[in-house]
Amino acid sequence: MTVNLKLIKRGNFFPSLGPEKRPWQANYLAMYSSWLDGVVTDPALMLVPADDHLVHRGDGVFDVIRCVNGKIYQMEAHLKRLESSASAISLKFPREYDQIRDIIKRLVLIGGEKECIIRIIISRGPGGFSTNPFECTASQLYIIIVGYNKVPDVDYREGIALALSKVPAKKSLFASIKSCNYLPNVLMKMEAINGGYKYSVNIDDDGFVGEGSTENIGIVSKDGYVKVPPLENTLAGTTVMRVMDLADTLVKDKIIKGVRFENISPADIRFSSEVMLMGTSINILPVVNFEGESIGTGTPGNVYSILSDLLRKDMYENTDLLTEIE
Repeated sequence: MTVNLKLIKRGNFFPSLGPEKRPWQANYLAMYSSWLDGVVTDPALMLVPADDHLVHRGDGVFDVIRCVNGKIYQMEAHLKRLESSASAISLKFPREYDQIRDIIKRLVLIGGEKECIIRIIISRGPGGFSTNPFECTASQLYIIIVGYNKVPDVDYREGIALALSKVPAKKSLFASIKSCNYLPNVLMKMEAINGGYKYSVNIDDDGFVGEGSTENIGIVSKDGYVKVPPLENTLAGTTVMRVMDLADTLVKDKIIKGVRFENISPADIRFSSEVMLMGTSINILPVVNFEGESIGTGTPGNVYSILSDLLRKDMYENTDLLTEIE
């Protein structure tokens, strides 16, 4: 590992911001900031300049990676998507990006947890409060390591209920970019929780299902196909793409007939055999109820169980997709 990261300590700054006043930050482990040119482990210092376009315009892109048992899963796929998102909005990479792999590895070690989440943000940078991107001095790189909070085991064992969101789906351009403007996603989550749900999915202008606030959705149709919505109007989740690859291996054993990217209507969800949500932080979650109606048998299905086991094995044992940090 070639990168040396400077550790910045709080000293006498922010004496009133003790950890007892910030209990939600208990699992914030470490942050790298190109603006500070170093690393902080004190959550009170995990700050971004107020005039960074990231703050007041959502002008930046991000990605989220899992570290599993001390190894980084699908790092290259996540970085490729991050780079694609940045390119789509003409966001230049900060010079520190050349060392991003080494920075990530070193930061995970500083964080000290083998099971954690790596959040990477590239911002347009500080330089004013207008919408003019050319006022920004230089793009910035922020990386935050957060302890992994597991989804409750009961959700995997018994399944979860899913709601249909009234928040409009993003148009194709913005749906396919993992930008830091996540207001629709926030409103979806708020709407779901206020309605007594943990998760919801939106629908597009044509009445087809899109995605969750941070999850992709897939179904197992009655005729035996694993289907997910086309990627033109949804974010190409790294987890759902990997799950589709794993699902394809089930065809030869006649567990399913095939995998398809095609439009899914709310009715297709209601009359499917199984429904699943997929994402970096949740892996695969079985959906057993949609808008108050049971899905299939009302319990997690066989295809979910097999894919969940395959994904877990992939995350812990597939050396082609795991990056060592030491």
